[in-house]
Amino acid sequence: MSRRKKQANHSEEEPQMPNAFEALSALSGLPEGPENDLPVASEKTSKRGQKNTNRGRVDLIRQTAHRGGKAVTIVKNFTGISFPEKKELAKKMQKSCGVGGTVKDGCIEIQGDKREEVKRILIEAGFNPVFAGG
Repeated sequence: MSRRKKQANHSEEEPQMPNAFEALSALSGLPEGPENDLPVASEKTSKRGQKNTNRGRVDLIRQTAHRGGKAVTIVKNFTGISFPEKKELAKKMQKSCGVGGTVKDGCIEIQGDKREEVKRILIEAGFNPVFAGG
């Protein structure tokens, strides 16, 4: 017998399943649920879940040493920020500046003198960037 015939024969033999919601029709005397008592997401009473606007000071340094005269923007002294978050921040900086970069030794390095663009991104992220060094 072919598969189609077996499936057709099998489906004819199955008894019809009773409707699971028929039992609920007997419970018609239940009270109504609460109306709009759920909290709205836009009403935040605590700071939890909100973006941190004061994440500390970070130093922006322009450095050319050991790079053949090429300038590099370095962001140092992050406090309380994880490595994956630094990588995400570096990726955002690279994309907006249109250059390459990396995260080394807890510092973000962006190719070129891009201190102004990096400062804008850090302010948006809640940091207080300060131009350090010469």
